[in-house]
Amino acid sequence: MAAPYGSMGDPMGMEAKAPGSVFTPGKRRRMNLVAICGNIFVPWFVFSGIFGGMSFSLHYQKPVLAWLLVLVGLALTGVSGFLAQKTKQVEREEMWYTFSTVALLIATVTAAVFGDMNFWYNMQPFYDIENLNTYPSVNPAREKGQQLMDAGRVYFADGAGLDMRKAMGFKNLDLYCVAPIVHGEDQLASYDFWAVGVNCCSGVSSDFRCGEFNNPHARSGLRLMRDDQRPFFRLAVQQAEAAYNIKATHPLFFYWMQDPVAEMNAYRDDGFKYYLLGIFTHFAFNVFCVVAAVVGFSKIGRL
Repeated sequence: MAAPYGSMGDPMGMEAKAPGSVFTPGKRRRMNLVAICGNIFVPWFVFSGIFGGMSFSLHYQKPVLAWLLVLVGLALTGVSGFLAQKTKQVEREEMWYTFSTVALLIATVTAAVFGDMNFWYNMQPFYDIENLNTYPSVNPAREKGQQLMDAGRVYFADGAGLDMRKAMGFKNLDLYCVAPIVHGEDQLASYDFWAVGVNCCSGVSSDFRCGEFNNPHARSGLRLMRDDQRPFFRLAVQQAEAAYNIKATHPLFFYWMQDPVAEMNAYRDDGFKYYLLGIFTHFAFNVFCVVAAVVGFSKIGRL
C-alpha cells in the first residue's frame, strides 16, 4: 500500500541497505583494485631494493648509500602514515593507507636486518677474499707471515701439511682450534701459517679435526676474514707457543682445504640464494596479509 501524502517515508527515495561484502551474493561492492595491487607490489619492491642494497656490492663499496636506501624506505613509510592521517581527518577511508604504512615499515626493517646479516656472513667474506692476492707454491719453512700479509688464497708447496702434534684450542664460549701448517718434518724458526676452525678439537689434547684435515689432497688455505674471531685464534697460538716452546711472529690464519676457489664461490652462491629466498618469502607473506586485509575490510564494509 502506498504511503500517505506528506509522510516522511524514505528520505532518499530508496530503502536503507546494510553494508555489503564482496563475498555476499547479490550485494557486491566495488573492490579498490589499485589499493590492493599497490599494497601487494610496492612493499615488495621496497623490500627487494633494500635487501639487495644491504646484501651486495653497494654495501661493500658505498655503505652510506646502502643505509640511505633504508632511510628512503622509512621516509616512504612516513609519507604513507601521513596520508592515512590526512584521509582520516577529512572522513575518507584510510584503511588501505594504514595497511600500507605497516607493510612498508615491516618491509624496510626486515630488509635492513636480514640484508645486513646476509652481507656479513656471506658476501663480505667473498668480497674481502676476492680483493686479496693469491699465492702459489708457498713453503711454510721458507716464507714468513710478513711476506704474505695480503694473502687471500694460498696454495702450499708439495710436502706441506698440518702438524697435529702442535694443535691447540682456546675456549671462550666456543672452542677456537689452531694447528700449524708445516713442510715435512722441518723445524721452523717461526710458525706463521695456521689452520683454524671452531669447535673441532678437544682443547685438552693435540688433536685437530677442522676443515679438510683428513683429505690427503688438501694443501691450500682460504684466509680467515672474521675480525671478531681473529683475537681468539691469536690467543690459541700464544698458548701453543708456551706449550710447545715454539715461536709465531706474524701468524696468519687459514681454513685448510683442497679447493679455495670453490669455497669462496660458495659464499657468493649462498648470498644470492638467501636473497632469492628472502624476496620470494616476503612476497608470499605480503600477499597473505593483503588477502587477509581484503577479507577483514569487506566484513566491516570498508573495502
